[in-house]
Amino acid sequence: MKRKRSRKKKSPKIENITQGILKILKSEPNTSFNYKQIASKFGVDDASSRNQIIKKLSQLAAKKQIEEVDRGKFKIIANINTYTGILDITSKGSGYVIVEDLDDDIFVPNNNLNKALHGDEVEVYIYRRKRRGKSEGEISRIITRKREEFVGVIEIQKNYAFVSIQDSKMYTDIFIPKNKIGDAEDGDKVLVKLEDWPEKADSPFGKIIKVLGKPGDHNTEIHAILAQYGLPYEFPEEVEQYADKLDTSIQESEIKKRRDMRKTLTFTIDPKDAKDFDDALSFEVLENGNYEIGIHIADVSHYVKPGTLLDDEAYERATSVYLVDRVVPMLPEILSNNACSLRPHEEKYTFSAVFELNDKAEIKNQWFGRTVTYSDARFAYEEAQQIIETKKNSIPAKVSLTGKAYKTDQKIADAVLKMDDLAKIMRSRRMREGAISFDKVEVKFSLNDKSEPVGVFFKTSKDANKLIEEFMLLANRKVAEFIGKQNPKKTFIYRVHDEPNDEKLAALQNIIGRFGYKLDLRDRKTTTKSLNGLLKDVQGKKEQNLVDTLAIRSMSKAEYTTHNIGHYGLAFDYYSHFTSPIRRYPDVMAHRLLQHYLDQGKSAAEEEYEEKCNHSSSMENLAASAERDSIKFMQIKFMKDHEDEQFVGVISGVTEWGIYVEIISNKCEGMVRLKDIADDHYVFDQEEYAVIGQTSKKVYRLGDEVVVKVKNADLVKRHLDFTLLGSKQEME
Repeated sequence: MKRKRSRKKKSPKIENITQGILKILKSEPNTSFNYKQIASKFGVDDASSRNQIIKKLSQLAAKKQIEEVDRGKFKIIANINTYTGILDITSKGSGYVIVEDLDDDIFVPNNNLNKALHGDEVEVYIYRRKRRGKSEGEISRIITRKREEFVGVIEIQKNYAFVSIQDSKMYTDIFIPKNKIGDAEDGDKVLVKLEDWPEKADSPFGKIIKVLGKPGDHNTEIHAILAQYGLPYEFPEEVEQYADKLDTSIQESEIKKRRDMRKTLTFTIDPKDAKDFDDALSFEVLENGNYEIGIHIADVSHYVKPGTLLDDEAYERATSVYLVDRVVPMLPEILSNNACSLRPHEEKYTFSAVFELNDKAEIKNQWFGRTVTYSDARFAYEEAQQIIETKKNSIPAKVSLTGKAYKTDQKIADAVLKMDDLAKIMRSRRMREGAISFDKVEVKFSLNDKSEPVGVFFKTSKDANKLIEEFMLLANRKVAEFIGKQNPKKTFIYRVHDEPNDEKLAALQNIIGRFGYKLDLRDRKTTTKSLNGLLKDVQGKKEQNLVDTLAIRSMSKAEYTTHNIGHYGLAFDYYSHFTSPIRRYPDVMAHRLLQHYLDQGKSAAEEEYEEKCNHSSSMENLAASAERDSIKFMQIKFMKDHEDEQFVGVISGVTEWGIYVEIISNKCEGMVRLKDIADDHYVFDQEEYAVIGQTSKKVYRLGDEVVVKVKNADLVKRHLDFTLLGSKQEME
């Protein structure tokens, strides 16, 4: 009988040996290592492990990733195939590193992420060039974490807990040791701080820093939205105390330093539910027949001084956040709703842009500086609109006036009508010069006393809104132009908007062609003209919201910078934000810089202000994301109460896993999963922007009208799933 040959027990294979060796060499780029030193760093000393290291060192040297500087001694080769960029994680768990100087992003498979998370600044090593059109790489170092705090739901075990994170781009849960669970109870929605990610741990370690409440609860979900983006929902006590101690009275000594415009007819036009009034307009007919129009902006910089607690907090926030049921202000209420709010029948410190215009809305003179003003009346947009539409020279009874003899109802109404005429001339001129008219429909909710949505309505921009918009644009543009044209060059905060990406415009052209529309992309002028024509043609059509959204997505994002490139969408060579300092920090900076230059000050430090611009743009994007999430949450909450109803919707997106449908009557968007369409097996056709039934050949295409019913309205995951009942024609 043959004896079985005994097998030698194999030594374990060293995991992630390539990444481990590169990490060791990169951590000390000026030092050379032999295989024994590297084995020691790995914590191994058996012959098999040493042989694996010797073999891998030889392979890496052959690939020119490392170099042998002396016999058996190796160093990293600096910068060969190594780049720095921002990691973007996909919903499937792999990632792409976006590198500024490279045309294409670098694909990183999930097993090569090496503990890097979405948004992190990372170093990536390219080990394969242009595989299937994309370079492939491995994260070799995490330079800075984008965020360390995450929102999720806690699942508590006997001696530890896990938090599953509510973010499709977060591919791991977070382990919580027993002593770091705090007051959280099983199933709570929590804010967790990532503290460590041990070398051999599958999940990072963290601690609970705040219990947000029970999932699905209204306040819990709103606070979770803010926490998810690192946005605060209350002011630190010391900031509130600092603001409360400010002297907000109007002093005679301060008035003497300003242009006194308290006797000039002045009023505000704002949404009816507004609490803070950033801006007011004044109107006066001059002896030469021209009009002096003042755009008066709350002088926030008078109260918010650089280097103070208040300024530090305002800078960190950078913007107010407008959620569906609340505003998270940039400034404490004592300023945002009181001292800086241009309320009727109150004297206020303001920063003003005053223009002399003729009947053709041509500027004959301009003046910028600090003023003191007195608001005679407060209009809601609807009330100003009533004057414009009826042409009646009388104010609705509920608009309060001062009663001063020289300021009559007639005078204010005449001012509104004349300013409307001038605004229409300015708007028409802007459109001729290439501005793009985005009047996208805004979704608004009627809320009950518990902040629950009981109705949906659409906010559209009427003449009264456009009147205010044109004069704010005038002030923003002329302030930027005044400083931008100075010689020598002065550092300033510009709001810029780059030209649209050609590829995105071509994609837009392709999609709208299916609805019978066409763009003329020959040059900038024909592009803007045909875009405006498109936006006008779709008004009131079923595809309006889809086309409006796609057109906006084809545009570049506006941002803050000290490097002026003009504003494509508005067709302005110079543009800034000057008119909303209560809710935007860049406007506060613009006020400070303008006053500094009016006082003949030298150019401010460009690098310092560019950093502040980057921060402001970043915070603006986070606030916009939070605002979108709050709308989505309210839409799902609204639809949860209408689960038994049928709705007509438009297919607003098509993917390999399902079709997105936007309900026409309320703009709520949800998904119909392909696997849930019962009558056939449907396959995604990318070229056709459609899904096609394999047997029936039935087609559901982008823009088609369909009938749907709510299948699942998940408030916690903020998902809305529909059941497809059929096309609209089939159901009629």
